[in-house]
Amino acid sequence: MVLQVVVLIVFLFILSFTIAALSMAPWVPMWKKDLDRVFALANIQSGERFYDLGCGNGKVVLAAAQRYDITAVGVELAFPLYIVCVARKLFTRTKNATFVFGNLFSQDLSSADVIYVFGMPKKLEGRLVKKLYTEATPGTRVISYTFPIRGLEPLTVDKPSEDRISIYLYQL
Repeated sequence: MVLQVVVLIVFLFILSFTIAALSMAPWVPMWKKDLDRVFALANIQSGERFYDLGCGNGKVVLAAAQRYDITAVGVELAFPLYIVCVARKLFTRTKNATFVFGNLFSQDLSSADVIYVFGMPKKLEGRLVKKLYTEATPGTRVISYTFPIRGLEPLTVDKPSEDRISIYLYQL
């Protein structure tokens, strides 16, 4: 009986990660050393609302909430990672961070000032671009880590050297 429960739990974890990976990307954390570059490009201002679509372990959301006087929202579809986000928020006592368990395509982005995404190239085009144009307000800044978003024209591409990852800034 115990073995069956363990197998079921492992299966549910794997299923959760698989569904999340098919939605936007497998979980691959961003490099901590790139946080400053992301935030510099985002030009975050006091009182703004920051969204991380597919927030993984919550690193970007918590860092944004701790560094700036903003509301930071992370959306995560993989339940185990969502639990990690909630636990990290509790341990860091970051009050202005919120984590939502669910599909980013079901999340209302109309209140976003800055949207951060780290997704696979094919997933960043089409449906996501349509969602951004439909829901986000003009002037919303979109940051894409590593991959460009086809269908949007970047204002800036930050790639300080050949060995560093590209970070793309868009404005809707």
